[in-house]
Amino acid sequence: MALEFGKELTAHTTNIPGMLVFDLPVHGDARGWFKENWQREKMCALGLPDLGPVQNNISFNAERGVTRGIHAEPWDKYISVATGSVFGAWVDLRPGESFGEVYTCVIDPSKAIYVPRGVGNSFQALEDGTAYTYLVNAHWSAELKKTYTFVNLADPGLGIEWPIPLSECELSEADRDHPMLADALPMAPRRTLVTGCNGQLGRAVRAVAEERGLPGFDYCDIDTFDLSRPEDYEKYDWSLYGAVINCGAYTAVDCAETPEGRRACWAANATGPALMARTCAEHGVTLVHVSSDYVFDGSRVNHAEDEPLSPLSAYGQSKAAGDLAAAGCPRHYVVRSSWVIGDGRNFVRTMRALSDRVADPADALERVTVVDDQLGRLTFTDQMAAGILHLLGYRDGGLEPSAPAPYGTYNLTGSGPVESWARVAARVFDLANGNGGAVGPVSTAEYYASAEGPIAPRPTHSDLDLSKVRAAGFEPRDWTEELAEYMETL
Repeated sequence: MALEFGKELTAHTTNIPGMLVFDLPVHGDARGWFKENWQREKMCALGLPDLGPVQNNISFNAERGVTRGIHAEPWDKYISVATGSVFGAWVDLRPGESFGEVYTCVIDPSKAIYVPRGVGNSFQALEDGTAYTYLVNAHWSAELKKTYTFVNLADPGLGIEWPIPLSECELSEADRDHPMLADALPMAPRRTLVTGCNGQLGRAVRAVAEERGLPGFDYCDIDTFDLSRPEDYEKYDWSLYGAVINCGAYTAVDCAETPEGRRACWAANATGPALMARTCAEHGVTLVHVSSDYVFDGSRVNHAEDEPLSPLSAYGQSKAAGDLAAAGCPRHYVVRSSWVIGDGRNFVRTMRALSDRVADPADALERVTVVDDQLGRLTFTDQMAAGILHLLGYRDGGLEPSAPAPYGTYNLTGSGPVESWARVAARVFDLANGNGGAVGPVSTAEYYASAEGPIAPRPTHSDLDLSKVRAAGFEPRDWTEELAEYMETL
C-alpha cells in the first residue's frame, strides 16, 4: 500500500461518540520516512483527551490476514501502525444510545485512532509483517480484566465487510466463540466515588445521579473513609475508578480559629485533598474538589478563577491549601462556590424559622438583625451537582462521561443579582410570611460586637465570575428563582 506523504495533522470525529481519527504528517524520501506518532500538545489542541498513557504495546502480525477479535477493555487507546497496514473495525459496547454503532477504516502509518474506554476494537492485517502499536492509560489488573466485554467478529448484524473473508483468516478460538451483539454485555463504566455523601452537596450529587440513573456511583462519608488517614486508601481498588467527587469539608469557620478546630480544619480541607490528589494522580483518576469564596479576602468585586489566593481566616487558608493540592492532580476540577444552600442546616432554613416567629414586623423589638456589608450570591446544591456532572462530561442523557470540560478551576454559583446577607434574608421573610421589613441590616462589626470566642474574618465581596463555566456549556440558574422554589419545599 502506497504511503501518503505531506498530510496536515487533522482530527475527524466518527459516528461513535468520543472516537477520533487523526491524519498524521509523514515526511519521507529515498531513505525512508519519519512521523510524530503522538504529540500531546498538538493533538490535545485538536480535541484528543489528555489520556496520560502508562504503557506502549506492539502487536506484530507475521502474515496478511491475521485477524484479532472485537475486545472492549477498561482503558482508552491510541492506535497507530508502524509498518504495514490494517483494516480496523470498532463497535461501541458502552451502555446508552450508541451501543452497537460500528466504524471501520484502513490504518497505515499516516493515520491514528483514539478509542475511548468501552469501545470494542479489532483489526485485520492487510500486509505481511504489520506492526500494530497502541498506547493505553491504565495498567492491567485482575479486577480490571473482569470488566472486559466482547462481540463476535462475524455477527451479520454488525455489517462489517472484512477485506479478507474470515474463513480464510487466522483467528483464535476465543475470538470465534465471542457472543453476538444481541447477547453482548455492555461495559460497565468506571466507578465514581462521592466523598462527604451526607453533607448538603453530597446528598445533592446522589439525588441528581439517581434521578438520571447514572450507574457506578459509590458513596462514603468520614465515618467509613477519612481522606486524611493514609491507611483508609487501602479500602479501595482505585483502578476501578474514573472520578472522585470530594464533597467533604470542615465548614465551621469560627471554630477553625481555635487550636483544636484549626487542626481538624486542616486535616479535612488540606491534608485529605492532598492525599486524594496524589492517589488520583497515581491511578489516572479525575478529582473534583469543592472550594470556597473564602480563599479570597473579598477586597475585589467579581473574583475570577485566576485571581491570586488571599485567604483571611484559618478556614480560608485550609481551603486555599486544598485547592493547590488538588491542582497537582493532572485530571482535576477545582469548583468554587459561595453561600451554599441545600438539604440540611443552612442560612435560608434559619431565616425561614425566624420569619415564622415574628408577630409584628413593625415592632422594633421583633426585628432580626442580619449583616449587610457582605455581598454575594447563593449557590443551590442541585445546580452545583448538575454543574459538576456537566464538567465531568455527563451530558445529553448519557450514562457515562463523554467530552469532559478542560481540566482546571471553575467558579460555580447561582447567577442573578449580587446582594447582601440582609437582602437575602428579607427575600426569605417576604416569601415565607410577607414580613421582609422585620429584617434589620447591620454591619459585620456590629453583629459580632458581643460575640464570645474567636470570630473568623469574612470576605466582603464573595461574588464569583461565572464566565468560564458558561464557556464550558453550563448556565447556572438565577438564584432568586431557585430560592422561591426552594422555599416551597420547606
